[in-house]
Amino acid sequence: MLRVTKLTDYATVILVVLAEAPGRVHSSAELAERARLEPPTVAKVLKPLAHAGLVESFRGATGGYRLARPAHAIPLIAIVEAMEGPLGMTECSGEHSTCELEPHCGVQTHWRRINDVIAEALGGITLAEMLPPAAARKAIPMTLANAPAGG
Repeated sequence: MLRVTKLTDYATVILVVLAEAPGRVHSSAELAERARLEPPTVAKVLKPLAHAGLVESFRGATGGYRLARPAHAIPLIAIVEAMEGPLGMTECSGEHSTCELEPHCGVQTHWRRINDVIAEALGGITLAEMLPPAAARKAIPMTLANAPAGG
């Protein structure tokens, strides 16, 4: 089964929370609450995101985190690579292969092609596209929407 790690999934969730209020500085505790993740997990995820330049961190009593650039300028490949390193479907499909079978193997070219397709797909989707639709974020509860006027 091919899947990203839980930390990469959590990173996307945290970045979506930040993207919902761009420019606003969020504390790590607030991010944990809004993302419904444990505070140590959020702290663990924020470090590589900051190192990769996806979030900015601010120290002090009013410190916290915010997106380092607009959500539409953050492709998913940047999030995956910040958390997991360069994309490599197999040992030989990455940039620095150490596979001892490489000189005798005929599938390397195909794996690299697959790797490139996945990288292109992840590069073609931005964090902004991962945001829930505006209607879902600002939905009026049905009980209020159907309430009689003046009541």
